[in-house]
Amino acid sequence: MNTLISISGRSSISADSSGMSVHRISALPVVVIAPHNQCNCRCVMCDIWRIKESQELTPADLDRQMDSFRELGVRWAVFTGGEPQLNPKLFTLARMLREEGIRVTLLTAGLLLAPQAQEITGTIDDVIVSLDGPPAVHNHIRRVPDAFERIAAGVKELRRLRPNIEICARCTVQKENHRQLCAIVTAAKQVELNSISFLAADLTSSAFNRPDGWPPDRQERVALNTEEVAALNTEIENLIRLHKNETDSRFVVESADKLRRIVHHFRAHLGLAEHVAPRCNAPWVSAVVEASGDVRPCFFHPAIGNTHQGTLQEIVNGPAALRFRATLDVATNPVCRSCVCSLHVPREH
Repeated sequence: MNTLISISGRSSISADSSGMSVHRISALPVVVIAPHNQCNCRCVMCDIWRIKESQELTPADLDRQMDSFRELGVRWAVFTGGEPQLNPKLFTLARMLREEGIRVTLLTAGLLLAPQAQEITGTIDDVIVSLDGPPAVHNHIRRVPDAFERIAAGVKELRRLRPNIEICARCTVQKENHRQLCAIVTAAKQVELNSISFLAADLTSSAFNRPDGWPPDRQERVALNTEEVAALNTEIENLIRLHKNETDSRFVVESADKLRRIVHHFRAHLGLAEHVAPRCNAPWVSAVVEASGDVRPCFFHPAIGNTHQGTLQEIVNGPAALRFRATLDVATNPVCRSCVCSLHVPREH
């Protein structure tokens, strides 16, 4: 579905009397890349699988942007999707990036880990798999009968080939798994993953092949009602009690406060609380490059350019990008206030 990364650092930058210059980007440490626009799962909380026309990033596409990557000092590339592993040239792209000293993370549904294990262990630094429940729950949400089992087999094969490879899990919390969070942690440990992170399902944005957003009936299939929010709150507190005080307390990535924000997100969706934007400076330190070439400041805001019409450096410092960052107040922007994730890194000047 979506790659949602949280890194601690300085607060976001806002406009000042110097005008647009403060919003020019000289260093872009993180680039999120969608090598393919389709997916091999059919998850209820995402519409990417509905895309009919295939698009993919080619080595020639990436090569045209490598000077920008160097000039912007890109340090970390995250392959997201769709499903990145559907791109037959994925590992050529990974090698191109690693030859530049760029860390490469693969965010995947995990269905193709085993058949592509040799290539992954040779070209990918670390892996994040989507894990939405213990076996039956995960398979039901993904609408793939053996999805969990294929993840488990893939992780086992990756570990056989490269025992120390870091493989983490990411869980999207929603109606069909909100009572299963502790069981999901147990399942992640049984599969021998290194850690797991949790985030709330995105309900209202135009991301993930929802250009007009979701109508209320679609939102209700994923969102929680009042009774379910109460159940989620109990589950989150159990998760905190059981897993944040253990010797391996870092297995669950989020702090207790961040876990409780998931409950707040669903409460706010019901009008029981005010939406509060996360601490985030993604538009100043990262960019999302889609398989179509569209470049976004993050998953949830509109495109600011396209790599088929310009270089990444030209796009992130172009008029549309500068205007966007100069007028963006993360704390009050309605898209940011409803956001389910954040990325925060110190900004280099």
